[in-house]
Amino acid sequence: MTHLLLAFFLLIASCSSSQPEDTPVIAESMLDTNKVLIVYLSRTNNTKAIAEIIHKNVGGTLVALELENPYPKDYLTTVEQVANENARGYLPPLKTKIEGIENYEVVFVGFPTWGMQLPPPMKSFLKQYDLSGKTIIPFNTNGSYGIGSSFQTVKELCPNSTILEGFSTKGGVERDGIYFVMEGEKGKQVQTEVKKWLAKIKQMK
Repeated sequence: MTHLLLAFFLLIASCSSSQPEDTPVIAESMLDTNKVLIVYLSRTNNTKAIAEIIHKNVGGTLVALELENPYPKDYLTTVEQVANENARGYLPPLKTKIEGIENYEVVFVGFPTWGMQLPPPMKSFLKQYDLSGKTIIPFNTNGSYGIGSSFQTVKELCPNSTILEGFSTKGGVERDGIYFVMEGEKGKQVQTEVKKWLAKIKQMK
């Protein structure tokens, strides 16, 4: 009996020493990448670059919004058209169709700031699809004027969704002829910022 008790205590000591109390426990991500959708609108590819960084770190399905009737290439003509659409509440029809959107639980929505507002095509997307019960995460690029009312509009158009903290960064300034800027040191900086943001909102894979 003495030998059996001694063996029992040695076994307990061995198990305890193999998992010290101060050993950190690393929790696995609970994010199901098959249920993540990343939808973006990008005119000069800056928002597209952010969407691709998110996709690299989160996974999921990446979708670019395209219109049935694309905006003009000329910047000033597009500005005038968008201002008119905003004033009329016009929602341009989308060429992009997303099948099985009900299967996604997390939807990232990315867009530039146009006229300090959410671009009409993104309004079309948020109006066209029922995102009730889903987690919506906005991300944005802008010409240094910030998000304007865009994030607030996302909340208003998704009243039955959970809206997480969004991300915004300065992109190109098309009116000044500054187009794609998400490269070089700026590209590295933005990658770091996006990763920190995704970690903060617990959306890293």
